[in-house]
Amino acid sequence: MKLLVINGPNINFLGIREKSVYGTQDYDYLLHMIARKGQETDCTIEVFQSNHEGAIIDRIQDAYFDGTEGIVINPGAYTHYSYAIRDALASIGVPKVEIHISNIMEREEFRHVSVTAPVCDRQIYGKGLEGYLMAIDYILSGQQE
Repeated sequence: MKLLVINGPNINFLGIREKSVYGTQDYDYLLHMIARKGQETDCTIEVFQSNHEGAIIDRIQDAYFDGTEGIVINPGAYTHYSYAIRDALASIGVPKVEIHISNIMEREEFRHVSVTAPVCDRQIYGKGLEGYLMAIDYILSGQQE
């Protein structure tokens, strides 16, 4: 199976930014964790990160043509206001899971609203980096509606 993990703005600053919220593991740790999961499950997993909304939209659209069979996305702050990313996700007919490292429901009020989650099959938050693995497992399980 071919999966795509998309990370939005500031996710590349894991281990640097707000360690009390996002933990002390850095972005390379996340990349290695996902690569190990790919090896364990015999999946091809590409990880893409951008701080730019248009680049994220372009990568989602490319997934339509490149054989991607599932998407895990942490849109970062775009979660709360990017209708353009939402529309791109809605255009792709593969299983999609929105992931957040922190518990967005226990943070600032604006973080409680996701405009992208309604076009995803599931939303996982507050599980730390483990949430990425949970999202991959969910897609591999084929339990989407």
